[in-house]
Amino acid sequence: MIRKKNSLQGILLILTLFITILLGACSKHEETSSTPQSVKEELEVHFIDVGQADSILVRNKDAFILIDAGNNEDETLVVDYLKKQKVKKLDYVIGTHPHEDHIGGLDAVINEFDLSTIYMPKVSHTSKTYKDVLIAIKNKKLKIEVPTVGTKFQVGDAEGMILAPNANAYEDLNNYSIVIKLTHGDNTFLFTGDAEKISEEEMMNKRFDLSADVLKLGHHGSHSSTTPKFLDRVNPQYAVIMVGKENDYKHPHKEVMDQLKDKGIKVYRTDQNGTIVITSDKKSLTFHGTIGDYRYGSEKDSTVENTAISTKDVVTPVEKAAVNSTEEIYVDTAGKGLIKGNINSKKEKIYHLPGGAYYEGTEPEVWFKTESEAQQAGFRKSKR
Repeated sequence: MIRKKNSLQGILLILTLFITILLGACSKHEETSSTPQSVKEELEVHFIDVGQADSILVRNKDAFILIDAGNNEDETLVVDYLKKQKVKKLDYVIGTHPHEDHIGGLDAVINEFDLSTIYMPKVSHTSKTYKDVLIAIKNKKLKIEVPTVGTKFQVGDAEGMILAPNANAYEDLNNYSIVIKLTHGDNTFLFTGDAEKISEEEMMNKRFDLSADVLKLGHHGSHSSTTPKFLDRVNPQYAVIMVGKENDYKHPHKEVMDQLKDKGIKVYRTDQNGTIVITSDKKSLTFHGTIGDYRYGSEKDSTVENTAISTKDVVTPVEKAAVNSTEEIYVDTAGKGLIKGNINSKKEKIYHLPGGAYYEGTEPEVWFKTESEAQQAGFRKSKR
């Protein structure tokens, strides 16, 4: 009887140990499977501070996209930033359009990292910057993929879709910009390069779903982009402006900032916040960085710019130039240059003096204090 009892106790002990081990294994399996799953859910978008230029890194799971790479002088900054993010291979590299402030550092990125696919629009450029990119692509034995509107691609568990360019030829290179909408669960991003009004209208006419939580403003917040209708269609909660401090173009422009302010769209801008990182968990967005404000013009001149100076403030001449004693300096009472530099529809750089026939009706892209300063920048004097 005692022997049977001992046998029964032994069996119960073995069963208890087996159940304990089984439960421990199950709990361990649940713990290890849940942790990587939460990491895989996250997507990061890095708006790298490259001044008056664009460079955006998207990371999800083990996949990486780079959209633009700043100016030529930013190539080391961009390459080092990617290395700090543990980038070894780029699944997609996108040169939105051939302007130097978007593809300047692209050749260095191509030379430094492995990559699978490179998208660039079907348009050439005569600049050395563009040729350097082509040489880097050739040396890596890669082939440029021309974007086809409607093409979708995966970045981890996020989906990208190409929405522009929608035509074969444009007068302005900005409108060749590759526009991408990125969807990660309930969260959406719209990256617009320097796409201007024409491209925006084409996307709206094609009835694309342009709605996005985060809009990267086109052309650094210039009034040439982000038209009221386009902003209504996108209807973002947040706007990111990639713009340089004290830039010569007075980006971002008043018209755009007033729209954002009126709609209560929260603004993040690289000239005030530096590099901006947004994290998505498919349901909510987390911003790493402080929110920006609605000031327009350069940071340095924002107070002067916002007071809407009139030509009545002009004193001509205020003083004589130090280098050329006969040259007039056109400034207001605060010392701000008042010669308007403008690029016309024929892509000619024209400067207008206060009091000129077209001065009042000209929307300046840059201001100068002297005619020689304007001429050195490649602008010619208006004929009237």
